[in-house]
Amino acid sequence: MTTPAYEMHRAALAEVVAIPVTPFTEDGGLDTAAHRVLLQRLLGAGVRTLTPNGNTGEFYALTPRERYAVTEVTLEEAGDEAAILVGIGHDVPTAVAAARHARQAGAHMVMVHQPVHPYVSADGWVDYHRAIAEAVPELGVVPYIRAPHLAGGHLAALGEACPNVIGVKYAVPDAARFAAFARDAGLDRFVWVAGLAEPYAPSYFSAGATGFTSGLVNVAPEISLSMIEALRSGDYPAAMKVWEQIRRFEELRAAEASANNVTVVKEALAQLDLCRRDVRPPSRLLGEAERAEVAAIVGEWGV
Repeated sequence: MTTPAYEMHRAALAEVVAIPVTPFTEDGGLDTAAHRVLLQRLLGAGVRTLTPNGNTGEFYALTPRERYAVTEVTLEEAGDEAAILVGIGHDVPTAVAAARHARQAGAHMVMVHQPVHPYVSADGWVDYHRAIAEAVPELGVVPYIRAPHLAGGHLAALGEACPNVIGVKYAVPDAARFAAFARDAGLDRFVWVAGLAEPYAPSYFSAGATGFTSGLVNVAPEISLSMIEALRSGDYPAAMKVWEQIRRFEELRAAEASANNVTVVKEALAQLDLCRRDVRPPSRLLGEAERAEVAAIVGEWGV
């Protein structure tokens, strides 16, 4: 059974869950001024759930202090206008410290990045998330699932032990597996967020998702919001019209095993003079031909 506070957090997950980029200055530091502009642009467009320190925010390329700063800036700009779902991860003590920082800063939830340890057992996955969830019982906790071998029963066990585990960012590119996993874990127990963004949102919504993450929303928030409105109303033809509109942009992001996921978004923002295109290794800048294609797409959107 969930508390009223958790119910508010659950509602915030059934939205376009924006993953803001982290802009950098010419000398490679955090560009806080540009970051604030981008956050206000999202809020002004009607985006109401933000995930600082997500993958599109280059979580793994930021230092611990930088991740804390990104969290703080996001909360300062959002105020009461949005629910904040802070990305955390790494070893358990580091993740717990980040979760507690997020709580102290005023965040509502934390998203736990998929563990990158090379030897992840299913039971160990439960133990990892349980240690984090039990450390911050006031916060909603959202595991980020990218591992196809994890069974729904393991998430069910985690949810049984930790009532504050309220939602799931599911990012396995297999709609049939998602449908089975969600039902084995508890379709109504958790809020299901399509973690592979707009390209997978229609198929995942048909199987039980009620929200989706988005990096594209940084560039064209009205496009992402139009897709979720179509999906909420059950108008799948309209949702697929949006899918067709964003298809090539997302294909560029997914190229080379998603090597350009962040770079394409930042290139589009640079075309709009909203932030620099710089990314940190192991990401890379786009070549001239790819830049031109991104510019053409943004031009077609009329952003």
